[in-house]
Amino acid sequence: MTTMISIAIPKGSLEEQTLLLFKQADLEVRRTERGYNPTIDDPRISKVKILRPQEIPEFVEQGYFDLGITGKDWIVERGADVVEVADLRYGKRGNAPVRIVLAVQHDSGIERPEQMPKNAKISTEYPNITRRYFEQLAIPVKIFFSYGATEAKDMMDGIVELTETGETLAKNNWRIIDVLFESTTRLIANKAAWNDPKKRKAIEEIKTLLLGVLEARGKVLLSMNVRADRLERIVRALPALKRPTISRLYGDGEAYYAVETVVSKREVNVLIPRLKELGAEDILEIDILKIVR
Repeated sequence: MTTMISIAIPKGSLEEQTLLLFKQADLEVRRTERGYNPTIDDPRISKVKILRPQEIPEFVEQGYFDLGITGKDWIVERGADVVEVADLRYGKRGNAPVRIVLAVQHDSGIERPEQMPKNAKISTEYPNITRRYFEQLAIPVKIFFSYGATEAKDMMDGIVELTETGETLAKNNWRIIDVLFESTTRLIANKAAWNDPKKRKAIEEIKTLLLGVLEARGKVLLSMNVRADRLERIVRALPALKRPTISRLYGDGEAYYAVETVVSKREVNVLIPRLKELGAEDILEIDILKIVR
């Protein structure tokens, strides 16, 4: 009998990219009319919920879900005792990490965190991270929990906030003076599920599919035919992830070879004309869905 596992998927800023990732991994999340009980048509998966990422670490730790996706920031904030199965490194705007930062008003005159006044008022959605940070600085502060739009709390002396580019903070007159840490999207597992051999196998298989999609993003397969006397210079021109695959074409009077290699999508607009100039023929550019290492 197939082992069934449950998964918690984040809503909000990570939701769109997570649903796309699962779809590209052939694990499409299908929603019901109200969206409370989505499903994934896969024999390994029994239950799916879309929840706030803040909640997912604790729910996974407590065993309500075997597997979840959330930010490293929420794992740290909740102090969740979970297994970090994979760093998925994707977000709303791409694969760059987001930052938890300390920011002050532009005209505050404060340049370094050590200059924060005693009993400064700090607004944040990360009270535990913020408390530990200022304890390490030996600066007592008053922490006010923020229920969103932290950058709007200009009555505060400072804010500890998640940011991708810093643009929203700057537009609201905040200036970053320190980065507490960087956060990326993590695939996490309940410890008991991870220690169950059957569930762990299912979790590892799902991880393989998700990472295969992420590995393939931004890459294409180039395939071409090359005459034997031009093969060496073509191979030297290829910026391959690994050595290209080369095979002799069957039945040609002249000695021709088929050459295949994976390259960055950003390179092909320059690379394809260069390969043609060097003698490559019948060049094909093929989208890659997954790369499983």
